[in-house]
Amino acid sequence: MNNDLTQRHNRTPGRAAASNPDVRYDRYTTRAVDDGWYQDDELPVLRTEVSDETARKVITRNTSPDLSFDRSINPYRGCEHGCIYCFARPSHAFLGLSPGLDFETKLIARPNAAEQLRKELSSPRYVPATIAIGTNTDPYQPIEKTRGIMREVLSVLSDFNHPVAIVTKGTLIERDIDILAPMAAKGLLRVGVSVTTLDPKTSRAMEPRVPSPAARLRTISRLTEAGVPIRAMVSPVVPALTDHELEAILEACAKAGAVAASSIVLRLPREVAGLFQDWLRDQYPDRADRVMGRVRELHGGKEYDPDFGKRMTGQGEWAVMIKQRFKLATRKLGLDRSLPALRTDLFARPPQSGDQLSLL
Repeated sequence: MNNDLTQRHNRTPGRAAASNPDVRYDRYTTRAVDDGWYQDDELPVLRTEVSDETARKVITRNTSPDLSFDRSINPYRGCEHGCIYCFARPSHAFLGLSPGLDFETKLIARPNAAEQLRKELSSPRYVPATIAIGTNTDPYQPIEKTRGIMREVLSVLSDFNHPVAIVTKGTLIERDIDILAPMAAKGLLRVGVSVTTLDPKTSRAMEPRVPSPAARLRTISRLTEAGVPIRAMVSPVVPALTDHELEAILEACAKAGAVAASSIVLRLPREVAGLFQDWLRDQYPDRADRVMGRVRELHGGKEYDPDFGKRMTGQGEWAVMIKQRFKLATRKLGLDRSLPALRTDLFARPPQSGDQLSLL
């Protein structure tokens, strides 16, 4: 069902999406019709719903040349953080749910993820390599506070001495420092913290249920103090909205303790393009045309170019300028380096019930 913008403000406080686009795999479409039964101010507030899914497999493989990892884990499907620009929104359609408000409000938890991960890592055919977590939806979104699935997954990875790279905007990651710090000390862990803007007003509009920029900078400091190597992620860079903050964000992250940095320009795959434009016209009507003009320039005249090698960097003069600014700023701040590869030589399957005892 599509909600218009007037309903949005009554029903969806703290949500970024203004509607529920149709699920592209469905044969039928739905449209909201005013039957006169309810007034706008009588519509109930849209609450978050969480369903459980029994995971039959938790390690997902990919062969993308744009990614530095070939496997990942997602403890949750959907994300209550509700970032309007999130490239993962279209993945909700595979569940028969809309990439719009459904993505933010109808979440799927995988409570057996840790148990299933232990089985997969215990396979004699398994060969270790860095597992990425948080590359689709954030493992430290609000429901993790009560569900604790990410913490259970981390405990399994720690038991196996398995390398892991985490990406998050959530300050809840500080809760797990007792697991993260020992893993980092062994060379098994690195963390990327995403900071898209330093302006709390822009952040609240664009990523409504994400901790404030200042809170994320404090998280970088606390993780750094615990010995966890942090990569500052300026992602996405939104033209004509946040691009002017690039150097300031990098400087703030460096002061907080980040030791490396990365950056990705805005990309709007599938339904995200329409959702983002609706949001843009609602929140920033004075610059909506300018922002989208730059976006199309980045992607060869289209709202999005999915081609490998282009989708994360963009093309054209503006993309080149952003790349140069990023290069100069990271060099000045000492962030222009790659973090060392995580160790795989420590990987070992812990003893399990029924195992034959070693004679050595």
